[in-house]
Amino acid sequence: MRYKALGRGEIGIKISEIGFGTWGIGGLSRGGATSYGKTDDNESKRALQCAYDSGINFYDTSNIYGDGHSEELLGEVFKNRRDRIVIATKVGFVEHLKPQDFSINSMTESLDGSLRRLRTDYVDICQLHSPSLDQISLGVISEFVNKLKSQGKIRMFGISVKSPKDCRSAVLNFGAEILQVNFNMIDQRALDFDIFEFVNKLNIGLVLRTPLCFGFLSGKCLNAEFGSDDHRSRWPKEQLDKWREAPNFFIEIAKKMRLTLSQLAFRFCLDQVGTTTVIPGMITVEEVMENASVSNTHPLGPIILSEIRNIYLNHSFFIAKPK
Repeated sequence: MRYKALGRGEIGIKISEIGFGTWGIGGLSRGGATSYGKTDDNESKRALQCAYDSGINFYDTSNIYGDGHSEELLGEVFKNRRDRIVIATKVGFVEHLKPQDFSINSMTESLDGSLRRLRTDYVDICQLHSPSLDQISLGVISEFVNKLKSQGKIRMFGISVKSPKDCRSAVLNFGAEILQVNFNMIDQRALDFDIFEFVNKLNIGLVLRTPLCFGFLSGKCLNAEFGSDDHRSRWPKEQLDKWREAPNFFIEIAKKMRLTLSQLAFRFCLDQVGTTTVIPGMITVEEVMENASVSNTHPLGPIILSEIRNIYLNHSFFIAKPK
């Protein structure tokens, strides 16, 4: 496993270039289709242990993943190894599909709840969870961050942006040290907005989420049906069909590079200059082992990167937003 310095490096945090996104292991939550469905806690804990054994030390979570259950799992598995892992959590949502609250009291209460579930007295990164930047106050955010840093409850401040177009403002207007953004082979908006060049120049930590586009780029969702508790059921059938077909554009490239589709997708993310870590969701030991192995693969090279870029530029993979 390869490791990279996170952000400007003043604190000295180094994280694995493959991280662990914990939305999936959180399991069911209030609010309907807001998860990946029911999960097995024992399997989730085995996956977390396998990730740790594979060198993964970065775990991204939130108070609303399984209504806090993903944080509880992290707290249980790593209660005696807290100093060996890096945890990022989020504030802003009180509950899935309900109005966000970025007031100091709400964010502080949310973080304190996360700390209890995580069985720790600090998190390495506290992130605002998909805020509308025109609806949050710089004064409030600055006061919250400075207070929590002075209390030792957080080490770094980040924003998990709603859209890649928010990245510049998140850094320049709100002082984000870490950015989390959507990016994958069929959603390259971060390249469209020159975000990689931007973060690399300013030495901002960059966390890439949805590297498999909700699992579709793994090629394993071709015939999948999503239950009423799975957030993917909220997308129109036409959109799901587009995503199911998307892997066909990359199969030959994966074969040529002797990679699985998932490994190709992760490699594409890692090879963007400025990427700090990629955080796929993982539920099983098998998924962890396949994903962690990407760190040992060779870069794709400019020709393959250009080929994947051109596929994106010449095809439309999105037709609508979630209902």
